[in-house]
Amino acid sequence: MAAGSDTGAGTNISTLAPGIALAVALAIGASLLEPYVGRLLPLPALVIALIIGIWMHPLAVRPSITPGLRFCVSKVLRVAVALLGLRVSLGDIAALGITTALVVVFAMVATIFAGVLLARFFGLSSAYGTLAGTATAVCGASAALATSSVLPPYPGKDADTVFVIVAVNLLSTVAMLVYPPLGHVLGFNDQTIGVMIGGSIHDVAQVVGAGFAVSESAGAAAVIVKLFRVLLLLPVILVIGFVFTKHARGDKAPLPIFAFAFLGLCILNSIAPSIPALAAPFAAFKAAAGFVSTWGLLVAIAALGLGTSLTAITQLGWRHVATVFGATLVILGVVAGGLVLGL
Repeated sequence: MAAGSDTGAGTNISTLAPGIALAVALAIGASLLEPYVGRLLPLPALVIALIIGIWMHPLAVRPSITPGLRFCVSKVLRVAVALLGLRVSLGDIAALGITTALVVVFAMVATIFAGVLLARFFGLSSAYGTLAGTATAVCGASAALATSSVLPPYPGKDADTVFVIVAVNLLSTVAMLVYPPLGHVLGFNDQTIGVMIGGSIHDVAQVVGAGFAVSESAGAAAVIVKLFRVLLLLPVILVIGFVFTKHARGDKAPLPIFAFAFLGLCILNSIAPSIPALAAPFAAFKAAAGFVSTWGLLVAIAALGLGTSLTAITQLGWRHVATVFGATLVILGVVAGGLVLGL
């Protein structure tokens, strides 16, 4: 099942229902298991749903199940990603300062290029390198899913996407433990450590954990920098969609509407709270949309796991690992290097 494929125009609700129901059930189960699994390993519900979904793949290959899974990995995913825009405020981003913003942007661009170059060096496809680089540069699993949705279908796409999601989550967890003491070794103050954490750790949850483990000021700085990276998901997805579509078919790249919805909601989140008449209803809307986004991502990733064969995952070797790890070192090196130089 191609991660970015859409359901046919003639697909109706009765055709989609079995696959959607299975993905939703798995998402709920993963959410309920998260606190219990967390006693042994700090795995978020997203990764739990992915792992169980892969294990349940033989059940999901039935013709009655696959249309609903495709719908979740395409339509539901794009709605969930668009709603992430409500987590970003332009005012908080502006508070970063131009120098910090430029360092973060340069690090992100360097990381995406590094992912592609490393993949090619190891004999892997540019598409995989783009997945690895973008997930590392932007926001982990969400960026991997969003990138997968605009990449053209290719053999092994689902397996690549799943692998990147698992890898960046694992590396983010390691970084959450390693980066705070590394910041102290480099002589950074709490604010600067927060910038390093927010600028280099992949997933939002681990950024929050690492930042606030240092101090309140480090946590606040880390979250703001991380949200700036999330905001840049829009131009990143636009460029990737254009480049790969242009290269593959030589025609005009389709505009990913969900990416523009992401930007529109970000702007709304920056304006609506300051308007008295809109503040209360917008707060309710934002809470509801946050719920939909969180569960939409969880359902989409459950569907992705269900549609991915464990055999395909086990066939991925050390080159896939080295690409993600190399991209992780690049973004850390560029961000930390810029801070050491006082940029």
